[in-house]
Amino acid sequence: MTIERIDLEILRLPYVHFFETSFGRSYDRTFILVRAYAGGVCGFGEVVAEEAPLYSSETTRTAWHILQDFLIPMVFKEGIADPEEFARAAKKFRGHAMAKAGLELALWDLKAKTEGVPLNKLWGGVKAEIAAGVSCGIEDSFEDLVDRIGSYLAEGYQRIKIKIKPGWDVEACAAIRRKYPDIALQVDANGAYAPADIPHLKKLDDFGLIMVEQPFPPYDIWDHAKLQRDMATPLCLDESILSETTARQALEMGSCRIVNIKVGRVSGPAEAKKIHDLCQAQGVPVWCGGMLESGIGRAHNLHLASLPNFKFPNDLSASNRYWKRDLIDPEIVLEKGGVIRVPTAPGIGVNPVEDRIREATVLRETFTP
Repeated sequence: MTIERIDLEILRLPYVHFFETSFGRSYDRTFILVRAYAGGVCGFGEVVAEEAPLYSSETTRTAWHILQDFLIPMVFKEGIADPEEFARAAKKFRGHAMAKAGLELALWDLKAKTEGVPLNKLWGGVKAEIAAGVSCGIEDSFEDLVDRIGSYLAEGYQRIKIKIKPGWDVEACAAIRRKYPDIALQVDANGAYAPADIPHLKKLDDFGLIMVEQPFPPYDIWDHAKLQRDMATPLCLDESILSETTARQALEMGSCRIVNIKVGRVSGPAEAKKIHDLCQAQGVPVWCGGMLESGIGRAHNLHLASLPNFKFPNDLSASNRYWKRDLIDPEIVLEKGGVIRVPTAPGIGVNPVEDRIREATVLRETFTP
């Protein structure tokens, strides 16, 4: 198989409801769609880098630059079509994990479609249904937050995650527990705290949380280890886990008891699988985090989350959680029991709708050998 053409498109999609984290409030999402073509087949990938360097140092524009000037030329020059070969070759370029992941995802989709199998079969997936959780952003009031959680529970989501930051943490949890004392609840700080906040963070032990996710900045694995020794609630690392190596180091240091795997953050499915296998061998559960992907990126995540060590409900909500109209048809839906089915058609198993993609596109370019 020879890659004949690669397309890049920058898309902007509005949210159905604003989404606020410790980084700020957003009303829409900008991302890159990657298409790789070979033998009349098209593989789709999604670059999850955002418009601003908040969650990550990458942005849509830096990812476009790395894809255009380095990764795509490498694919054509070296005749790379296999996604695992691409992952190995791309390691010579430092950083830019999300740019690498977007193209690797497209190559995986292309390979699975060419072989006529669902993507998860290439990765060793075993689950037909994925337990779904939902992520709640920071709202205008605790009352608004509790009301929004109530609507998600009514839809059937198995787990609620809330975003926290200094000033929106302990009281938010208390408000939720007064209304919903028994729901599966976790919190995510996106690195908003510092070691001086440890006495305050320890108060979160009072709320029966599944986990506290990424309280300190990504580089601070050591202080996570100190906090985990002082907290009963398991810590989960997200932004700190960039590779199998950082995952191993975090586990050896006791920095967490749970790992969040995001395919874009770790440079692609090949590395994500290594992290999954490492954690599984050590008895450490993982779950699949979301980056507010469109249905295309979300379908990739569903296939990844079908691997056996994904033990917690994942941030893999239905299309209508974020989008008035997703880029795929049929859209991803939450089914009875709070699960989402893994698509069974070849590749990612969903159908991108060209009219919707074209309507959301703000920039497009085609690359050929």
